[in-house]
Amino acid sequence: MPKQKTHKGLSKRVKLTASGKLKHRTNFTGHLMSSKNGKRRRALRKASYVSPCFEKNLRRMLGV
Repeated sequence: MPKQKTHKGLSKRVKLTASGKLKHRTNFTGHLMSSKNGKRRRALRKASYVSPCFEKNLRRMLGV
C-alpha cells in the first residue's frame, strides 16, 4: 500500500510541537485591526493550539 502524502497547504500553517500538540497562527489577524481594541490585538499575537475535535483529521493529513 502506498504511503500517505502530506497535505502541503496544512504543513505550511500548522506546526507539531515537542509535546505533540498542533500549533497554528491565531485567526482574525489579517486585516481590520483598527476596530479591535489593544487588549484583543495583543492576545491575538499569540499562537494557539488546534482544538482536539479537529486533531485526528489534521494528523492524518500531515502523515503524523
